[in-house]
Amino acid sequence: MSDTVSFGYEEVSPAEKTERVGSVFSNVARKYDVMNDAMSGGMHRLWKDRFVRRVKPREGEAILDMAGGTGDIAFRLAERGAQVTVSDINQDMLDVGVERAMQRGIDGLVWSRQNAEELSFPDRFFNAYTIAFGIRNVTHIDQALSEAFRVLRYGGRFFCLEFSTVEWPGFKEVYDAYSHRLVPKLGQAIAGDADSYRYLVESIRKFPKMTEFEAMIRQAGFVHTKVEPIMGGLVAIHSGWKA
Repeated sequence: MSDTVSFGYEEVSPAEKTERVGSVFSNVARKYDVMNDAMSGGMHRLWKDRFVRRVKPREGEAILDMAGGTGDIAFRLAERGAQVTVSDINQDMLDVGVERAMQRGIDGLVWSRQNAEELSFPDRFFNAYTIAFGIRNVTHIDQALSEAFRVLRYGGRFFCLEFSTVEWPGFKEVYDAYSHRLVPKLGQAIAGDADSYRYLVESIRKFPKMTEFEAMIRQAGFVHTKVEPIMGGLVAIHSGWKA
């Protein structure tokens, strides 16, 4: 195993990445959802709707929403009757999520601070595991996938929504220019933090390509894996089953 991991375009120790990612999300927690709207033109809401439709949450089933922070995915899952545990390594993100749930009158969610690489839940505890725009910030992605497999029941399903590699010619160049030049400026203007959003852009570029990440999901033990690109691979829905 390498002694360093990527923090955006930098190579740092695993401990430093964990600490610095924590700082990023503590810094942006209060403006996270506003920035998501600004950066995606509101498209992230449609991507999340599509993601939850693919998960097909059912009445009463137990779902772990990892890196669930501000609750966007959990709220959608709960609307369909699922029993949702919202987990995140960052308490500031969870605090925002709890406030948002109270404002919306959403009860019944379980909020739990967890490290995706070392979950405290028992084996075979959940029917489904979801993670949206969070896996690329995990220090050791393979360990997080292994833990996802462990806590799922047999027949359980894994779903991940994440930024990926744009494959549409022309759009790729426009997107690269937009994300590297404008997103940090948006971060400064809206959240008062250009550096955190510069890291988030760089972390997308360092994330494995769709086929590579699918191979990692299979390596963790999942079967019937699938990749569904959206907008030419700008984002992708990855899925697999525990047989």
